[in-house]
Amino acid sequence: MPANKKIGFLSFGHWSPSPHSQTRSAADALLQSIDLAVAAEELGADGAFFRVHHFARQLASPFPLLAAVGARTSRIEIGTAVIDMRYENPLYMAEDAGAADLIAGGRLQLGISRGSPEQVIDGWRYFGYAPPEGQTDADMGRHHAEVFLDVLRGQGFAKPNPRPMFANPPGLLRVEPHSEGLRERIWWGAGSNATAIWAAKLGMHLQSSTLKNDEDGRPFHIQQAAQIRAFREAWKSAGHAREPRVSVSRSIFALVDDRDRTYFGGSREDQDQIGFIDPKTRAIFGRSYAAEPDVLATQLAEDEAIAEADTLLLTVPNQLGVAYNAHVIEAILTHVAPALGWR
Repeated sequence: MPANKKIGFLSFGHWSPSPHSQTRSAADALLQSIDLAVAAEELGADGAFFRVHHFARQLASPFPLLAAVGARTSRIEIGTAVIDMRYENPLYMAEDAGAADLIAGGRLQLGISRGSPEQVIDGWRYFGYAPPEGQTDADMGRHHAEVFLDVLRGQGFAKPNPRPMFANPPGLLRVEPHSEGLRERIWWGAGSNATAIWAAKLGMHLQSSTLKNDEDGRPFHIQQAAQIRAFREAWKSAGHAREPRVSVSRSIFALVDDRDRTYFGGSREDQDQIGFIDPKTRAIFGRSYAAEPDVLATQLAEDEAIAEADTLLLTVPNQLGVAYNAHVIEAILTHVAPALGWR
């Protein structure tokens, strides 16, 4: 179990025209995401991660944002959690990812997945994709992921034009720009033990969020810890030379001033919840944490999945603005992480 942890933030990038929101437009959400990443780096955080949702007032196309964050920062990891691969053209995505990673100096940590329920019915169809006959949209998402991983290896596969506009290097051609090492920095957002094992076999790191399939009825953090152990065992069995990484995300708020107590002091989300992400899939949703720092440290020490992970992503309430979210991150880094031996 890793003791020291990388600690970053995860933003969904919501915006709303509500007067109570500090992100009232897409421009607000994007520009404040960049500013928060800069602030997080200055505070000593380790990562800036962003969720991707389509047909919603949330962050969607990740690569312009990742490139902008990469240009404004120099140290922190920059990533996604997660990109829904049902919507993606794997080759075009490899070009975008390669460019953003080169701008960031090789700091991208891309989380991808087969996707979750979206704002519209079968939204990926509007993007021009449909699963082959006999396959599901989840199958299609995993296939897109496999193609993406293969292209990221940087091997040539396309036959060159004998009369090209520009001179080609010898042999088959690959998509450009290629960023060396990006293939080893791809993560899979797994909702089940089986998909975590599948990801390990392909050499992808594991991202596990605040929900997963309810596979045995035990508390969320215990099921998630079991998922992580299954992933690591599968990674070992696959014989990868690299060390695997695992991230978990949590909503964690240290109550250190009146603003914190006003926003989160009366939180009622301190228990796991059961629901259905589709008619056939029973899911368990992990609790949130909000307490005084000493109480919070005690509670988090009992979270088995956090103990198993090397990376913790703090989900932030981005509509409360950059300054407050920087405060949320700083409170964890300053008051909680040292007490748990994470720093």
